Amino acid sequence: MPAILGSGEHRYRVVDNFAKLPDGWQLTDVASVAVDSKDRVYVFNRGAHPMVVLDRDGNFLRSFGEGLFSRAHGLHIDADDNLYCTDDGDHTVRKCTTDGKVLLTIGIPAKPAAFMSGDPFHRCTHTALSPKGEIYVSDGYGNARVHKFTPDGKLIRSWGEPGTDPGQFNIVHNIATDADGWVYVADRENHRVQVFDGEGKYETQWNNLHRPCALCCCGGAKSPTFVIGELGPGMAVNRKVPNLGPRLSIVDAKGKRIARLGGEEGPGISSGKFLAPHGIALDSKGDIYVGEVGVTDWKTSFPDEEMPAMVRATRCLQKLERVRE
Repeated sequence: MPAILGSGEHRYRVVDNFAKLPDGWQLTDVASVAVDSKDRVYVFNRGAHPMVVLDRDGNFLRSFGEGLFSRAHGLHIDADDNLYCTDDGDHTVRKCTTDGKVLLTIGIPAKPAAFMSGDPFHRCTHTALSPKGEIYVSDGYGNARVHKFTPDGKLIRSWGEPGTDPGQFNIVHNIATDADGWVYVADRENHRVQVFDGEGKYETQWNNLHRPCALCCCGGAKSPTFVIGELGPGMAVNRKVPNLGPRLSIVDAKGKRIARLGGEEGPGISSGKFLAPHGIALDSKGDIYVGEVGVTDWKTSFPDEEMPAMVRATRCLQKLERVRE
């Protein structure tokens, strides 16, 4: 029987074996997911076929990006169904059509900025758009920075530096915006989401999170909510501590938690458990798609266990269907 996660109005049924791939294909480390206006699901992964497109029932439609992307990391889709693909291995953001035509490239392929220089990019991680179509980029692993670009890719401003104070970052891992132009940044290893205005002025922060990794704004313009994917423990000393994730948290626009899905017993591959939720998207019916970097994270979570073949094959993408009863 499928697992049910959450409670009250936020109950979700796990759709086991969601992705139906061609024979011999794999979804290796699904770094991010996006859903377009027709509820087609774009699966940005680190396998041989970087962008796999499915319908909302998991049926395979097409793929693209072979030979283009180095290491999938972030994926965002705009109101016109343009895809913003963040490649941390190539240090670029590419704006693409839904069939893979590249419309814009920000950054120089294979040419990272100097480590922690503050210049774009050094292993950038994700994108979001302002109400005017300006592009925010979180940057990332080799920087501690957020950059703001014009819609055609010209740098407007940057903010952030390494540290733990307000406006500082320790792995700026994901970014989202709302209809009012507020900017939400997953400051992963500082265990918080920081909130800024559109010009980079610090507003507040959300705490009580554990290594926030994925970040998705949903729920409509008037009352946005956020789904946050939290990683589990990253150190041997707390690896088996309960209630630290991996899990999903749903919070309101003030950061107040309204639901939590999973994570009480740590990582796992059984139905209803998570490995490493790294990317999140919702479709028009409120169903949640979760991309997981389970292959990369396996040795962190299970250093003494051999990784099952199903993790590499299909387990890195989950669908949670909202219970409508």
